[in-house]
Amino acid sequence: MLSIIIPTLNSARELPATFAALMPALIDGMIREVIIADGGSTDQTAEIAETTGAEFITSKAPGRGPQLAEGAARAKSEWLLFLHADTELEEGWHEEVRSFLTAEQSINEPAKPSAAFRFALKDQGWQPALLTKMVALRCKLFALPYGDQALLIRKADYEKAGGYAPLPIMEDVDLIRRLSPRPALLKARAFTSAARYQKAGYLARSLRNLYCLAAYYRGVPAEKIKALYEKA
Repeated sequence: MLSIIIPTLNSARELPATFAALMPALIDGMIREVIIADGGSTDQTAEIAETTGAEFITSKAPGRGPQLAEGAARAKSEWLLFLHADTELEEGWHEEVRSFLTAEQSINEPAKPSAAFRFALKDQGWQPALLTKMVALRCKLFALPYGDQALLIRKADYEKAGGYAPLPIMEDVDLIRRLSPRPALLKARAFTSAARYQKAGYLARSLRNLYCLAAYYRGVPAEKIKALYEKA
C-alpha cells in the first residue's frame, strides 16, 4: 500500500482536483493514508484535508523540503508517493503503479526502488507541448525527474538516501541525485499547474528554471535560488 504525502501552502484551489485523481486508488484500498504537510496556510486547505479524511500536519519549519520530510516521517506504508498539491495523476495511474510494485516485489534485489510519472501541463498549445518534450528529453538523458512529476519511493530506500533535506527549493533534485539507481519513468502522466508559465511566459519561466538548476549545481544557497525562482 501507499502513503501519499502532499506539501501544501494555501492550496485550497488545487487540492480538490488532486484528491479526485486519488479516489480510484483509495476506493480499491491501494492507498493506506494521505498526509497533508502544510507550510502555514491561511485559506481553506485544512478544512479540505479534514473533509477528505487526510491527516493534516503543520510543518515545524517553512519550505517544501521540511514539509515533505515531516510527512515522510509520519508515513506508515512501505511505499511513499510524494505529490504536489497542484498536480493531478492521470486516470489509470494506480493500475500502472500496482504493476510496478508487483514487479519490484517479485525479485530479491529490485533494480528500480523508485519511479516518477511523465511530466504534463494543464494547458494546451505548442508551448506547453514543447516544454513537455524538453522535460522528457531531460529525464531520458540525465534521469532527473522533478517533484512535479510525483515521486514514488520505497520508504527504506528513501531513508537510506537520507530523505529530503531541509531545503526551500531544489529539494527534489537534491534527493534524486542521492537515489541509486535513479527513478524509473512510468507511462502515466502527472498533470501539473501551468500558472507560473502562463504568468511569466513559457520562455522566460523555462530559462529561469534552467538558471536555477545551474545555480544549484554551482553551489548557490537554496534561499537565493528560491528568491530568483519566485520572481514573476
